[in-house]
Amino acid sequence: MVSLIHIILGIALVFSIYIFRRKRLRLPPGPSGIPLFGYLPWIDSERPYASLTNLARKYGPICGLRMGSVYTILLSDPQLVRQAFAKDAFAGRAPLYLTHGIMQGYGIICAEGDLWRDQRRFVAGCLKNFGMVKLPGTKRDRMEERILTAVSECISKLKDRATKDGIDPLETLHHCVGNLMNDLVFGKIYEEDDEVWKWLRHLQEEGVKHIGVAGPLNFLPLLRFVPRYGKVMASLIDGKLKTHQIYQTFIDEHRARFEKTNNILAAFDDVMRSNANNPGYFTQPQCYHLLADLFGAGTDTTLTTLRWFLLFMATHPVEQKKIHDEMNELLGQKPPSLEDRFVLIRLEAAIAETQRLRSVTPLGIPHGTMENTQIGDYDVPKGTMVIPLQWAIHTDPLYWHDPLSFKIERFIAEDGSLAKPKAFLPFQTGKRMCIGDEFAKMILFLFAARILRSFVISVPPGAHMDLEGECGITLIPKPHRLVFTLRE
Repeated sequence: MVSLIHIILGIALVFSIYIFRRKRLRLPPGPSGIPLFGYLPWIDSERPYASLTNLARKYGPICGLRMGSVYTILLSDPQLVRQAFAKDAFAGRAPLYLTHGIMQGYGIICAEGDLWRDQRRFVAGCLKNFGMVKLPGTKRDRMEERILTAVSECISKLKDRATKDGIDPLETLHHCVGNLMNDLVFGKIYEEDDEVWKWLRHLQEEGVKHIGVAGPLNFLPLLRFVPRYGKVMASLIDGKLKTHQIYQTFIDEHRARFEKTNNILAAFDDVMRSNANNPGYFTQPQCYHLLADLFGAGTDTTLTTLRWFLLFMATHPVEQKKIHDEMNELLGQKPPSLEDRFVLIRLEAAIAETQRLRSVTPLGIPHGTMENTQIGDYDVPKGTMVIPLQWAIHTDPLYWHDPLSFKIERFIAEDGSLAKPKAFLPFQTGKRMCIGDEFAKMILFLFAARILRSFVISVPPGAHMDLEGECGITLIPKPHRLVFTLRE
């Protein structure tokens, strides 16, 4: 058996080769690291986006460093991100151990090459067929009804649970947003106290905490032999296997119903069964991982943005009142609907400012290079992790005046329309841009509009709101309480 010393010597040799290659290649400027660990020891584990942003400010918009075994390039200029991510060479996924080791290249988040292209086309077609379209019509109306069912349940629960001392809205929001994704992905809707649903919610919350882009296990796979990290790894793998068993029960239920339903699971299973002799990419493992990706990514990012939005509304009551006054003036007594997105400019601007100031994925979603390529004048080796550093871009004073302040006016043009600044990349850009961006915009608008139409949201008396957040896969608010006062 190969000893740990031999493994460490091997990694040291790889690091030496990297140093040698760096001299031959024209790599971007960046900090020096140490053998085996690279720059990891200097990255703040609680605020990795801040550490990397400091590097970007120091070394420039293209910064190179080694994180453990992975050579990494930070992009902190929006134009560079657009240029790079428009190329096929940058359409891979970063070689992170947790994602690649657990997902094994299945699904859509970690998939690459032909599998990724095939499955992206499939998912995009499903979402469009279900009603994820910008223009009004029968399909979009059905999608809006789906979302409003979840919104109505959310408002009803907030009414029942509201107290003068405030409540933490997380459980309510997680159930309602998550159930909307359950319906879309699985064709399944749960009662809030269902034991399976409670376990799935808990599993998702734990996964978000443990699978961070800057987590050391991603870059030093040897750490899985350390008890602390080994337990995390075992927990994640066990959770994945149990989740797949639950998904199989959903598939069995779908097959037993013999009816056509509008959800991803049904669409995938129909293709998988009709091509049983030549399944291509429509296989059982791919099905499980694709469902998990779509549910997890769709729920977590939208839920987190909505939580931050309500928190900023509570801490900025003047802005909240302006938004409500706009709704009263333009809608009268009519409840907000998707057709009002183009007139409720202050609300849309407030959502955008929330996405800017608290980027849900402050490190972006890292890409990986599929071949040797270039960014600007610099060489980028195959297998490089490329991070579109959203936090740096969204808080760069070059693009945003007083960037750490919540200012809705940034997204309102002089003519009163919604502004679209070039440094605003909430759903990233390029070939791997978020596939459900329009669906997310629908959900955020309808939840935000109808909750603000129903309640005045405020901070409990004497409470201090911590707006820093906790960073895992996403940057989530710390536990907090908000007062939901029913409007007359």
